[in-house]
Amino acid sequence: MKNNQFKNISVLFKKATPISESEYPGFEPTYSILKKGSVHRKGGRPIACDMICERDIAVELRDGTTIYTDIFRPVDGKELPALVVWSPYGKRASWLKNDLFENRMDVPSEWEDGLNKFEGPNPGYWVNQGYAIIHPDPRGIFNSNGNIHAWGEQEAQDEYDLIEWVASRDWSNGKVGLTGNSWLAMSQWNVAAQRPPHLSAIAPWEGAIDIYRETSFKGGIPDFAFTGGIFSHLYGNNSLEDVPKMMKHYPLMNEYWESKIAQVEKIKVPAYVVASYTNILHTYGTFVAWSRIASQEKWLRVHNTHEWHDYYVPEHVEDLKKFFDYFLKEEKNGWEQTPKVRLAILDPGHEDILNREEENFPLERQQFRKLYLDASSSTLNEKNSDKEAQISYTPNEKGTSFTLTFNQDTEITGYMKLKLWVAAKDADDMDIFTYVRKLDSNGNVLPMKVVTDRYHEGASGRLRVSLRQLDEATSTPECPRHTFKKQEKLNPNQIVPIEIGLWPMGMKWHTGEQLELLITGVELLKRPEFPDMPAEPTINEGKHIIYTGGKYDSYLLVPIIPSVSI
Repeated sequence: MKNNQFKNISVLFKKATPISESEYPGFEPTYSILKKGSVHRKGGRPIACDMICERDIAVELRDGTTIYTDIFRPVDGKELPALVVWSPYGKRASWLKNDLFENRMDVPSEWEDGLNKFEGPNPGYWVNQGYAIIHPDPRGIFNSNGNIHAWGEQEAQDEYDLIEWVASRDWSNGKVGLTGNSWLAMSQWNVAAQRPPHLSAIAPWEGAIDIYRETSFKGGIPDFAFTGGIFSHLYGNNSLEDVPKMMKHYPLMNEYWESKIAQVEKIKVPAYVVASYTNILHTYGTFVAWSRIASQEKWLRVHNTHEWHDYYVPEHVEDLKKFFDYFLKEEKNGWEQTPKVRLAILDPGHEDILNREEENFPLERQQFRKLYLDASSSTLNEKNSDKEAQISYTPNEKGTSFTLTFNQDTEITGYMKLKLWVAAKDADDMDIFTYVRKLDSNGNVLPMKVVTDRYHEGASGRLRVSLRQLDEATSTPECPRHTFKKQEKLNPNQIVPIEIGLWPMGMKWHTGEQLELLITGVELLKRPEFPDMPAEPTINEGKHIIYTGGKYDSYLLVPIIPSVSI
């Protein structure tokens, strides 16, 4: 099936996975009272008050399509603010649930009440605090009419319509907020950019803003496995936008992929943004969105664990409540005095710093240093060597590395960039993966823990060299941005400069510890949720060659925080 929304591109659809293959309990338009203390999942949190549960309430969208939503609200509640929880995973019985993952990704059972959508808030808690919780099945999901769309204009318009519908209910105070992880955060960027009149606050907890650059084609290198897995578990009666097939048909940036980029510069609503340094899907986009949104009232908190764990930590739920109470209930609770930025600084092998107060991110006091690669010694140095050198490596997991030993405690926080002069032996293209990680004084890797038994390799970047063209209008010295519109294959023996942006990192090194720049031809990052998911095949063949020294000014640009320095 095709949709000719674009002039030169056909949007491809396929039949959605049948509802019969899910755990969906069925279409049940009902009204009931859930009793205080009732338990709705094994080991789950009892609900804290009696509450109204309305199932499968019809909502008509602007084009006449009907979607269905569940609503939880206080008994006899009036003048209620509402939280909309928008995602395609199903308002009931999602395939994706914390129970699917080992150790529940460190989310204890008692932190969920079983009525919550995957990656969303607990209705039992929020209704007891005087909120209505709105659980829609978006267009095409389960029994909602229409075809399933992936982010972009259609989904944003639909969520806009739902927000305005909620604000018109007789129990509503006219103020609507948005909350949740991942897709629930990505959808917030898109709809907030459209400025629904009754949208009063958003709380995106880790969400990408550009699915080409951040999820489907990071560095121009396709990632089919994860995308295909997620879309195979969206259930409905009709058709589904076939993003994996669009990836195969349209591997370069075009108007289709551009339509999926959230226009975050248009967001003006108050925002509580949560990020981490170790989220394979969402780290880069969350930080970029935080910087670009036009909201005058915005806050950033950076944590040191996993998005699901962090979202359900009771102290963080109370923090989120304070934010929403301030903007959706107009309570004078002092939220406005909350530090604009609260940072985690990772310190593997030692104790992480949490909630360090800052005025902005990136930090204004950062001092950029170029650490030049020396292929003759496999080291990083503050001065570029006068002597040209080269090093070749087989593009496997081992790759090649360059190290710097710190002679005093040093913090690197912000964006990093790697400039390399490279060539491919016996090939016309290269997939390059790079990591910055911490070694102890003996050269042993000090990994970053995400959740129990799950670790992260380090700040990462990657690039398909044939897609090295920079977007000069939007690139900065520390944040290169590639157009991904033009393919430039390598000629035999051609040496080219490339720039690879690494996602943000905040990390401390102690005296004697080492910074390692690791360059490989394969992805080393493992998804903590799906550690056995295989890495995508690359186009690599033969040897990769890195040139350093003299006219080959290969370097790693790092932001030093000047409490101490190299």
